[in-house]
Amino acid sequence: MAFVNWARNQSGTPAEVRAPSSVEDVVRAVRDAAASGRRVRMVGTGHSFTGVALTDGIMLRPGALTGIRTWADDRVTVLAGTPLRVLNELLARRGLALANMGDITEQTVAGAVQTGTHGTGRDSGGLADQVTELELVLADGTVATVAPGEDLFDAARVGLGALGILTAVTLRVEPAFLLHNRRRRLPLGDILGTLDELTTANEHLDFFWLPHTEACLVKTNNRSPGPADPPAPFRRWLDTVFLENTLFGAACALGARVPTLIPRINELSAAALGDSASVDVSYRAFTARRDVRFLEMEYAVPRERLAQALRETRDLVERMDWKITFPVEVRVTPPSDAWLSTAYGRPSAYVACHIYRPTPNPAYFEGVEEIMTRLDGRPHWGKLHTRDAAYLAKVYPRFADFVALRDRLDPGRLFANAYLDTVLGA
Repeated sequence: MAFVNWARNQSGTPAEVRAPSSVEDVVRAVRDAAASGRRVRMVGTGHSFTGVALTDGIMLRPGALTGIRTWADDRVTVLAGTPLRVLNELLARRGLALANMGDITEQTVAGAVQTGTHGTGRDSGGLADQVTELELVLADGTVATVAPGEDLFDAARVGLGALGILTAVTLRVEPAFLLHNRRRRLPLGDILGTLDELTTANEHLDFFWLPHTEACLVKTNNRSPGPADPPAPFRRWLDTVFLENTLFGAACALGARVPTLIPRINELSAAALGDSASVDVSYRAFTARRDVRFLEMEYAVPRERLAQALRETRDLVERMDWKITFPVEVRVTPPSDAWLSTAYGRPSAYVACHIYRPTPNPAYFEGVEEIMTRLDGRPHWGKLHTRDAAYLAKVYPRFADFVALRDRLDPGRLFANAYLDTVLGA
């Protein structure tokens, strides 16, 4: 059975597909793979744009490995295959929430943790930074539970599935809270001149620059004591379904047919941007709906280099006269101590470039990647890039330690695939 990811740019045909419903099933698969000389990987919901999840051996589909194993006041242990959208709903029923999260909720918990999925936050980091314990099946078939203070914990939180197969994740949670969400249009020049102030003043800053214009949609989320004032149902549908998906998808399709119209399309989109505000439960304020399929590349750069990265990206697009429909998204996070987190050891800013799936533009990604790598950028593990182990060893201080730990835990490369051979070394 062939596997195809969400963006339809990665596919593979494993020798066997299994659907484990218990840790014991995962252990059996790992031991069977080792005994038969095959490799084994667990795949999530296919929201990575890279081949990180692919295997030619045994592919594990964790659709039956879902749900909450244990509850506590400040932490919850969730099985690896649980989608984030389901976790959000389960937490909300108990009056609990994650401190921060990304804007997509279709991923499994394990897949999001392993690839370094992040949101945006002045003080709170990505999903891996909210992990307090991991359970994983190692290459020898044993089950390890790791906690802070252990090297394997800091390595495996963003482990790419290279150190073992995650079967359960314990996350730190807190009482449910409201966020005051504000959306407004600002010129890119104003944002570049006030980046430090914007970042300092807001708990969660996320903005989108529309190429071929000076317009940015700036989204800020800050905690609110209430009362709740969520968008009216029609307004939520208008923004999240019609404008951001249906109408945007039609604009992308038109731009694909007539690329010369893209600058004008973006100008019209910029003119339609308006200010709005709401107060809603956190997971609704953090997340967004994304129906229009795209390809994405995202780099994390030191936060002090963000303005330079954006200016050079804008200048590159103008100089090369590329027609880019999708906005460039910018987010920030504090330092992380997970070894392969893109934010390891430094306050980071993320620059994400997207292309409409039917009209890939490799030159755009290559040009932006050259800018980001000059600025010591680190590519998101689940998004398109061309970096290899030689480059990554220069920008991750604990890279050699990660590789050494992998050599010890999986010397036979039971969990390897082509992507890991590139980014970690064969």
